Amino acid sequence: MKKTGLISLIVLAMFVALAGCGASGSGKNENKLVIGIDDQFAPLGFRDKDNNIVGFDIDYARAAAEKMGKEAVFQPIDWKAKESELKSGRIDLIWNGYTITDERKAMVLFTKPYLENSQVIVTLANSEIAGVDDLAGRVVGLQAQSSAADALDANPIKDKIKTVSEFSDNVLALSDLKTKRLDAVIIDEVVARYYLSQEEGTFKILDESLAPELYGIGVKQGNEELLNKLQQALDDLNSNGTAAEISKKWFGEDKVLK
Repeated sequence: MKKTGLISLIVLAMFVALAGCGASGSGKNENKLVIGIDDQFAPLGFRDKDNNIVGFDIDYARAAAEKMGKEAVFQPIDWKAKESELKSGRIDLIWNGYTITDERKAMVLFTKPYLENSQVIVTLANSEIAGVDDLAGRVVGLQAQSSAADALDANPIKDKIKTVSEFSDNVLALSDLKTKRLDAVIIDEVVARYYLSQEEGTFKILDESLAPELYGIGVKQGNEELLNKLQQALDDLNSNGTAAEISKKWFGEDKVLK
């Protein structure tokens, strides 16, 4: 055999081997559902004392993925870049207390709402702040690029606040509130109530809230097939009682919307 012929056969064999590896890897990825989360968003998705990712949304997502014949893989992301992560294909879903808004509907596909929430104001337990109007002249914290920021932007009190400090997650905001670097934090009610239960007597939630909202799961635009399969899995979990069981585990009651 001529030398050039031998080289051609070697190159062809390498190409076939690489193509086979690529096909195998692609098939493997199709069995995984990569879910973008904020891993500091208790009790929906957060790290426990052993650094394991746990929470209501985590259990709910695992159950839905199993229904779909897939393995849920949780990918902590920068919450400010969540839509970019989804659009790029680095994640398949945004699922961690993701509020449905008109602005986000223009960027992603949403499942039906599965939880109700509202944006509330948290202060120290002994604070004199009693309502939204009392935020005038105060230093307020919230998570950057969150629905808390949207709720504050939509309220006239925004122009009267002395400073709005943005944080990468709610834990950091509450930490600054605890050390009195902030006067108040605007935060999801489900998250606030979890932290109040963990540190009784430290914080309080004001009776007056900023905005009611609904949580949904974000899917990349154009991927209606994934959206429909996911919604069917969620509907099945609702009808067979699994969703209610997961909710009772984390909230003590069935809070999942039917």
